[in-house]
Amino acid sequence: MSIKANYLSQRNFCAYSFSICLLSLFLLLSCSQEAQQSSKDNDDQKESVEDEEQGDTADIEDIKALPGFEVELIYEVPEDQGSWVSLTTGPEGKLYASDQYDKGTYEVTVKDTEDTTKVNVKEVIIPITGAQGMTWAFGYLYVNVNGKGLFRLKDTQNNGIFDVLEYLGGPMREGEHGNHTVLPTPDGKGLYVVNGNHTSPPEFTSSRVSSWELDNLLPRLWDPRGHARGILVPGGRIVRIDPDASEWELVSMGYRNTYDAAVSPEGELFTYDNDMEWDMGLPWYRPTRILHAVSGSDYGWRSGSGKWKAYYEDSLPPLYNIGPGSPTALLFGTDAKFPARYQRALYAVDWTFGTIYALHLTAEGASYTAEAEEFLSGSPLPLTDAVIGDDGAMYFTTGGRKKGSKLYRVVYRGDKSTAPAESEENPEAKQARELRHSLEAFHGHKDPRAVETAWPYLDNDDRFLRYAARMAVEAQPPETWAPKVFLEDRTQAKITGLVALARTGSEDYRDKATQSLIEMELDKLSTEQKLGYLRAMALTFMRLGDPDEQERAKIVDTLEEALPTKDDRVNMELVRNLVYLGDPQVIDKVLEMLQDEKQPKVPDWDKELIARNEDYGGPIEDMFDNPPPTTKLAYVYMLRNMSDGWTIDQRREYFKFINKAGEEMGGFSYTGYLEQIRDEALVKATEEEREAVADLTSKSLAPEPPFEITAPEWPGRDWTIDEAVKAVEGKLANRDFENGRNAFFASSCGTCHSIEEYGGDIGPNLGWVAPNKSADVLLEDIITPSAVISSQYNSSEVKLKNGKTVTGLAVEEEEYVKVYSRDPDTAPKIYPREEVDAIEPSETSQMPSGLINSLNEEELKELIAYLKSGGDAENEMFQESD
Repeated sequence: MSIKANYLSQRNFCAYSFSICLLSLFLLLSCSQEAQQSSKDNDDQKESVEDEEQGDTADIEDIKALPGFEVELIYEVPEDQGSWVSLTTGPEGKLYASDQYDKGTYEVTVKDTEDTTKVNVKEVIIPITGAQGMTWAFGYLYVNVNGKGLFRLKDTQNNGIFDVLEYLGGPMREGEHGNHTVLPTPDGKGLYVVNGNHTSPPEFTSSRVSSWELDNLLPRLWDPRGHARGILVPGGRIVRIDPDASEWELVSMGYRNTYDAAVSPEGELFTYDNDMEWDMGLPWYRPTRILHAVSGSDYGWRSGSGKWKAYYEDSLPPLYNIGPGSPTALLFGTDAKFPARYQRALYAVDWTFGTIYALHLTAEGASYTAEAEEFLSGSPLPLTDAVIGDDGAMYFTTGGRKKGSKLYRVVYRGDKSTAPAESEENPEAKQARELRHSLEAFHGHKDPRAVETAWPYLDNDDRFLRYAARMAVEAQPPETWAPKVFLEDRTQAKITGLVALARTGSEDYRDKATQSLIEMELDKLSTEQKLGYLRAMALTFMRLGDPDEQERAKIVDTLEEALPTKDDRVNMELVRNLVYLGDPQVIDKVLEMLQDEKQPKVPDWDKELIARNEDYGGPIEDMFDNPPPTTKLAYVYMLRNMSDGWTIDQRREYFKFINKAGEEMGGFSYTGYLEQIRDEALVKATEEEREAVADLTSKSLAPEPPFEITAPEWPGRDWTIDEAVKAVEGKLANRDFENGRNAFFASSCGTCHSIEEYGGDIGPNLGWVAPNKSADVLLEDIITPSAVISSQYNSSEVKLKNGKTVTGLAVEEEEYVKVYSRDPDTAPKIYPREEVDAIEPSETSQMPSGLINSLNEEELKELIAYLKSGGDAENEMFQESD
């Protein structure tokens, strides 16, 4: 963790650079003010016409809202104004909206008369666009710009023209996992800045999170499709800054791609995070979640398979699991002219399912519980942002990813009172939150009162209080409180203290921490205490060091005796620690648990919501008839790390289970992860074991395409580049999509490459690559594959220490090398790193020549059209034309 100085020097440089162009901007503005007024008058006339055109409310009728609420379409965003993804309120009741990319930022004024609603939209003449988050505070418009960082704008002349633009620094990364929301802090003294997991962390000046690492006891797997590969903690995060951004304090972290955050009337911060839909069916998949972003919280996002469990003692549980989706906005109904229940509600906005959920919070302990209902929904309704306007209505935008964009308004016209809602405060819960706040006051800095104040709460049953107390302790030098851990006789307090010591102490504490764990009687702990104990054990191994052989034997005996229990969570952590400690007896116990016929239950949110969406990889509804064995896959995932203690029969049983799991339905990355698990398990096997299971491990687990593949029609020919180009060039109209797709798989292209969700992953995904190439370049790549070879996909000579040489595409992982033959029907070979002497590039492409020689002229045209379309059946090449 790096905590360094601020961004003032960067900002001053930017301010200087901006002043160079400011004079030119002022000249432009002064010359154009009259033109702007004329344009505004024209806009007013244009709006009247647009209001008439919007009289067709068929799209409104498709939007379903709760009784008494009405949805109004008030503005259709023209193409030259882009696709609006960010929305905020400004002075005098104005709204401000930004395009996702490069088509500007807009000031929106809504005026109601007896007969009509007039919407005036004026572009903000300032070089800022692509904002993913905006807010007005301290007399400035703060803007978090995609790929550029944080800016603030000011209208010093109070004439509607921004004449000051300052760059405030901050992380920057272009894309949808980059710069997101900015919003005022509840104390009115600063701002929260929200960024996704693809933005590198800024140089924090301070942090309320005491420490962060991967903290996975066993090695994780990266996403087989490459998503977020190499992205490290802290992941998505919420940072507090002061008004001029000279201080950057980390508040909360461990998110994937949280877009928005919201502050309740009581001053509590919440966010709405999502997970990778490609991971559905796997043990680390988490649904989209509403989270209470308390001080110092780490919600456990780690890339690939590394995500933490919600029950980990050093993390926190979600407020509410919504389910699959794409969160885009979060807001409270405060100041809305809605019934009291909906003024208090927290609204979660989902882009994929076109739904706004109303969550009704109930204060409980130091946090909350929640109930959810659909506030409004439509299909398609790609929701991007929402705010409560000064008029008490909810405004929301649709668009994103260059989709057509619209601005809507939600008003309440029912018969219930819309008077300002009174607080429904629970005195006991309020007291618990105030206690949590008093503990959070110690986060991130040294204070001699912290340990004495926080220590009594290390065994509190309320996880949020216990977490706040631990973070207060972790902020203090370990030597001032470590002795208290070893003298502690309260079981939960001792567990919490050991977690804190493992996270912030040095290796000097290893012996005493390990001995403390050995002395605790696991069988006398409650389920929650067992989970904390096992996490403390894992953290001790990771952070402080491994036990010696005598300690290891004692720990293994204790854990072995406890496995299995009736709680799958406890079983998971027992297996995790036993695998790490290399206990061979765990193999047989895990294989017994794999034979348990109890089927996992697909959560209700899966069944209800996935059925309305087609973006998660194939016919997802099959998951309900044949659900993946998620819990069992967690055991299989961990057991891949065991090298010793296997019998041939155990190896076969293990790989049979993986093959069976591969027949079931999951997200796009499901089978890729299973193949990685299988590969790593093979690396840990002996050569004898690998040979004995070759019949089980030689086939791909990738799903077969759900359409029939027929052989090419006769005759084909030995295509040359000139002949192929002549046959195809200018002849890609009126093609047949299904015939092109068939040609792709029938000619074996799909063995190594994928388009849509089907095909191999040895070579690049042609759905992304091929559309950017001309037909003649594609044909040249296919017919003469060795002419230009990408270093990423060329063949290699893999020289083994036993003297043998294997030629093929070498895929290098940390512990093994996987070699694919040029024959697509031959299974890849896997070699442990220690068996490989050298890997040298080959002059021959991995792709064999002559793949299209089985195709006739018409089939070749269909294939190239399919490749050029990227597998898009709606592409114009497949549409009939005169």
